[in-house]
Amino acid sequence: MIKGKKVVVVMPAYNAAKTVEKTYSEIDFDIVDEVILVDDHSPDDTAEVAKKIGIKHVIRHEQNKGYGGNQKTLYNKALELGADIVIMVHPDYQYTPLLIPSIAHMIANELYPAVLASRILGKGALKGGMPMYKYIANRCLTLYQNILMNQKLSEYHSGYRAFSKEVLEGINYNINSDDFVFDNQMLAQIFYAGFEIGEVTCPTKYFEEASSINFKRSSIYGFGVLWTSWLYLVNKLGLVKSKIFHQK
Repeated sequence: MIKGKKVVVVMPAYNAAKTVEKTYSEIDFDIVDEVILVDDHSPDDTAEVAKKIGIKHVIRHEQNKGYGGNQKTLYNKALELGADIVIMVHPDYQYTPLLIPSIAHMIANELYPAVLASRILGKGALKGGMPMYKYIANRCLTLYQNILMNQKLSEYHSGYRAFSKEVLEGINYNINSDDFVFDNQMLAQIFYAGFEIGEVTCPTKYFEEASSINFKRSSIYGFGVLWTSWLYLVNKLGLVKSKIFHQK
């Protein structure tokens, strides 16, 4: 705990049998109270490895629900366990868990109710091997979103993120897509609800076992991001009332 607040780390897993132990070994259990891993029906033995290394809460989906569907299960379970601070760490070791204390303290000390670990602050993305087309797309999409949503994030697309209980209870993330655009919809909901989002710089690693979506899926995600930003703007202007912003 930090300042009496329960800290829960959640891991959305798919084919992470080779990397989950390394990721788990870097978690600081002086402050982290619980770890939840959801295996989204991986063809490998991710769930078995997770249990073997000591993760207490391991859930395996009986069918693949998608990246967004995985997160819904994780956040719902974290709130069920009484989490005050929820930190999502991918078990593919693309992001180091060594940042967990810094991120958790930002929320525990009420500096920000939500925090993103940014690959773009500093030179973490390209230094870590992010493909150039993804880097360029990241920068273009982020500029577009900052303009439409009147924000100043360095990036919207990091999978390393943390939320206070108040944020998770204040938005209807369960209504979002089960696909990758879930991440972006969630950030739009957080801003729409009036919460601020802080950032810390984060090194990242791109390697064979690290999860990554292909060009086709990246393109679908990109169009979803554009659509989400437009929905945010027209809802802010009062022109429409979309469910993701107005139904809780």
